[in-house]
Amino acid sequence: MKIQRVASPSCRPPFPVYSDLVDALTGAHQEGTTKREPTVAHVLGTCAGYSYGDTETVATMMARLGLDAQACVSVSQTVDAMFIFSTAYLIQSRCGRVVILSYRGTEPTSLGNWLGDADVGSEASLLSAGDGVPPVRVHAGFHLNVRATWFGVIDELTHALSGKSLLDPERDVENPLDSLYVTGHSLGGAMAVVFALAVAGDDKYRAIAERLRAIYTFGQPMAVCAPVPPWVDRVGQKLLRHVRARDPVPSLPPVQWGPFAHIGQEFRFQDGEWRRPESPTGPLVRKRDVARAVLALVAPEKQRQSFRYSAAEHRPHHYIAELRPRDRVSELGD
Repeated sequence: MKIQRVASPSCRPPFPVYSDLVDALTGAHQEGTTKREPTVAHVLGTCAGYSYGDTETVATMMARLGLDAQACVSVSQTVDAMFIFSTAYLIQSRCGRVVILSYRGTEPTSLGNWLGDADVGSEASLLSAGDGVPPVRVHAGFHLNVRATWFGVIDELTHALSGKSLLDPERDVENPLDSLYVTGHSLGGAMAVVFALAVAGDDKYRAIAERLRAIYTFGQPMAVCAPVPPWVDRVGQKLLRHVRARDPVPSLPPVQWGPFAHIGQEFRFQDGEWRRPESPTGPLVRKRDVARAVLALVAPEKQRQSFRYSAAEHRPHHYIAELRPRDRVSELGD
């Protein structure tokens, strides 16, 4: 496992995008509040998108958004032969009250990463919430990637809970962790969901679960198998999924691969706004639709124009652009 720590860089006008971001994050999603917060969605969507980059890039973009970060830490593990491609970023605010955990999504040029996405089931994919509570089966490939960096991520969150700096765990910060947000795009979103279920299902991690404010995902595939026990629905109340209309990934895995289903609230980008759809995205059913959705990921652009789905709709920068409020500059200063 590889761990890298970097300090937050300084930024200059027109940044920060949000001058009171820590207050906004600690004030949002108080206990029992599940309303979507546009500022939170924009910040976490940007973090998820830039999680395809390196540690310095993530730290820079979060500083520009206004998270006066104490540290940005990456925890990564790659084992090609086992289809493990797991990278998590933890960004801690300077005061220590906020930590964002962002999982990297599927790397477009990595065949092994795509093969891991296709590993849908095994006995190791069962999650439980204790004795007498029915377990839930999750996507095995996503679960494996979460497990690969699990202890590194838990160690960092334990430091944050203890009021330690993630840049230098020997040093204290002003406050212990109060507000944890988990996010990711594509595979990263599915890993965020599995992480939230894993901490909710084990009493050892109760302190982390109690500080989890919300999970925001973007273009996330289905990660959970039906039937869904009640304890999973309770975690799902904190999940806000964002879906672009022609993005094929939220409709995967197809129904032929197992009884996968989405949990949580869905928000679909329609007519220039993020709205709750009448019905959530479901799995692809017809073999023809499955083939065309897969083809949409690799076909030439001209050919994709006639498809129900388009790979272009899945790209993280499109999500970021549609999440940004009209009165705010982008993370690039536009």
